Amino acid sequence: MTGIKETLDSAKPIVAALDTSTAAMAMAIVRGNEVLGEVQSMAERNHSVEVVSKLKALMADCGVTADTLDGIAVGRGPGSYTGMRIGVTVAKTLAWAWNKPIIGVSSLEALAYGSLPAEDDGSEHWFVPLMDARRGQVYTAAWAAGGEVNSTWVRFAPDAIRLMADWVDELADRASAYSEFHEEEGSLTIVVCGDLEKHEEEASRLQQLCEQCGVRVLLSPSLMAGRSSALLGAKRLARGEQDDVHSFVPNYTQLTEAEVKLREKQAAERDGR
Repeated sequence: MTGIKETLDSAKPIVAALDTSTAAMAMAIVRGNEVLGEVQSMAERNHSVEVVSKLKALMADCGVTADTLDGIAVGRGPGSYTGMRIGVTVAKTLAWAWNKPIIGVSSLEALAYGSLPAEDDGSEHWFVPLMDARRGQVYTAAWAAGGEVNSTWVRFAPDAIRLMADWVDELADRASAYSEFHEEEGSLTIVVCGDLEKHEEEASRLQQLCEQCGVRVLLSPSLMAGRSSALLGAKRLARGEQDDVHSFVPNYTQLTEAEVKLREKQAAERDGR
């Protein structure tokens, strides 16, 4: 699906990216579409300890300095509450200290973007990333590429926390409606990627439902890749987009459990007065 990358042909910004929203600490440096280097470390509890040193080491390995860097991309979530705050805080600090643009990237979008096939087979693909949000819930969204959307990268469902069972029903209904207008069987493939371990049963149910209407569902467990955040960030920067370093915050999607309990306690205290 090479058409998705054409926006960077005329501009090749050097972008360093990091994402600590999941258990995988992911970072990369790109020059336009070229990946200069990347790091992926499964060390969720050590994100705060290692992220700066690993990023600086990666920059040194790639021959990139703060002066030659054009921007800093960061995964803004959703995902781990603590992880998101670490990544965003580091990115904001470096962007301010080095006087560089900061570019926020949806962590779900980066997860989905990493599942793009290398070659366009002519069919439409839907990419559905999953991050476990406990209690049968997932952080998820959806994008389409290829086929009738002309190889572009189009979002059709926003980042949100959803019950996995309800999300499967919604996707199956969408797939059924799609197949009604496309006579050729196999014209649509749905790629479910990311954290599938706790949601295999529902993901398999999606496969079964979609099989009935001739839509293929691929289950593709995957980890966050720094190159995806970097490439998406470079695309935004090439379009002249960036975020305000002072007001930039993670996408928490929902209140943390601690915040929910605190607000419940405060409400109870008010009611008791």
